[in-house]
Amino acid sequence: MNAPASPDPLALERQVCFALAVANRGILGLYRPLLEPMGLTHPQYLVMLALWERSPRSVKSIGQALQLDSTTLSPLLKRLESAALITRQRSTEDERQLEVNLTQKGRELRADAEKIPPTILARLGVPESELEELHAALTRVNTAALQAGALTQ
Repeated sequence: MNAPASPDPLALERQVCFALAVANRGILGLYRPLLEPMGLTHPQYLVMLALWERSPRSVKSIGQALQLDSTTLSPLLKRLESAALITRQRSTEDERQLEVNLTQKGRELRADAEKIPPTILARLGVPESELEELHAALTRVNTAALQAGALTQ
């Protein structure tokens, strides 16, 4: 009697990277039509989330929160400033720090953004508890990737 063949370690359906890539495209596809009327891309939305959490905030602090380097973050901030959602200015306490602050328009946009999480939840049709478990698992994966040097902080 032959032993059952072991699963192919390179089978596409076994790859975490593939599942994450497909999930990422799917989730971003759900966000896109919700963000477009707000004039935001998903990366810009993430910056706004960080600022709705706390404003003003240094560019460095935003980069750490989003795990983005300044070369990726700077163009996002420029576009948000051009849209009159944020201002950028040197910190009065430390001129080396660039401080980002929400404008009135940026603060007002939060009311529209508050509708996004429940809309995404409804469109996914997945119990909130499952998404919370997924979030916790992804947070552990991201922490491991950060510790392995694959992400910046």
